[in-house]
Amino acid sequence: MATSCGGSKANVRKDETNAATTPAVVEVTTAPAIVRELPRFFEATGSLTGDEQTDVSPSMAGKVVFVGVDLGSYVKRGQTIVRLDDVDSKLRVQQAQAQLEQAKAGLRQAEEKVGIRPGQSFDINKLPEVANARVALDLAEKNLRRSEKLIESGDISRSLYDQQKAQRDQLKEQYEAALSLARQNHAAVMTARANVANAESQLNLARRNLSYANVYSPIDGYVADRPADLGEYVSTTTKVATVVRINPLRTTSAWPDRNFSGRIARISPNVTPTSRTLTVEAEIENGSGVLKPGQFATVRILESRASAATLVPARAVRTESGVSRVFVIKDGHVQERLVQLGQTEGDLVELKSGVAAGENVATSNVEQLSDGMAVKQ
Repeated sequence: MATSCGGSKANVRKDETNAATTPAVVEVTTAPAIVRELPRFFEATGSLTGDEQTDVSPSMAGKVVFVGVDLGSYVKRGQTIVRLDDVDSKLRVQQAQAQLEQAKAGLRQAEEKVGIRPGQSFDINKLPEVANARVALDLAEKNLRRSEKLIESGDISRSLYDQQKAQRDQLKEQYEAALSLARQNHAAVMTARANVANAESQLNLARRNLSYANVYSPIDGYVADRPADLGEYVSTTTKVATVVRINPLRTTSAWPDRNFSGRIARISPNVTPTSRTLTVEAEIENGSGVLKPGQFATVRILESRASAATLVPARAVRTESGVSRVFVIKDGHVQERLVQLGQTEGDLVELKSGVAAGENVATSNVEQLSDGMAVKQ
């Protein structure tokens, strides 16, 4: 009986040892790898840039007496950013206005001298002095021609003829003098009109320079920089603000949990020699302003054709140290497969290699699995 009891204890210890060395069976759920037509994307990274950005500088030099915006302010096109001291500009406008009034007075005087109304065209033959001199000359010409016939017939004396000829010559000189004076007066009118036009130009120029005292935003957007301060003296080369328009932006989503759609707007015709890259710009709507210039973005450009892809649930993939693997379940055992991942489609991920369509992959407890392990479903 002693021998019999010793043998029973040895068998118990042997069974315990076998149980300890037998690996535990892991319960898993599985899903088949499926094939589906996927729209293909070209994926690249880039940065968000404003649709338009401008550095605002004044058109005249002066001291800043008013600042209307601050960093981050939203401005409309035509809104005042800063205003410069305009006292000197206002004085120049008043001076130009006075010079214009003086020129207009000179023009009125010259036109009255000639006898034409403002805006009336000039006809030298309609001037009273010229017209009267022409009538007297024409009458003297007729009398002289009549006297020439009478002197041939002996009806008048030579002295009377010579008297009429001298009178005709005198009237002719008076007519030519009237023409010359009229031309001089007309030249004075034209000079006066030119003076008025020049004074008007000077007044418009002074008014334009006065308008330069207000520095306006050329576009709608946000103030990205505003280096000008109250009391600072600025010149035409000084930047007083930078305005950037952020709707639309020139790329796509910079938010990992949100997608933004857009369209390809511009493609550079040249490849950058240093980086051997081609620049492509896309525009997206950014009405809410959640996207900001300078953010990085992942861009997915839809290709024209779809292609077949092998897909498995994303939870079936275990990635460690940059290496991805899935676990194919076949005949109750695990086959570990190294895979190359492709694009995602919802909660599915594409496997470019390692698994064939229809094979079942583990979708639970994948962190406990290893090659050759027994599992149950």
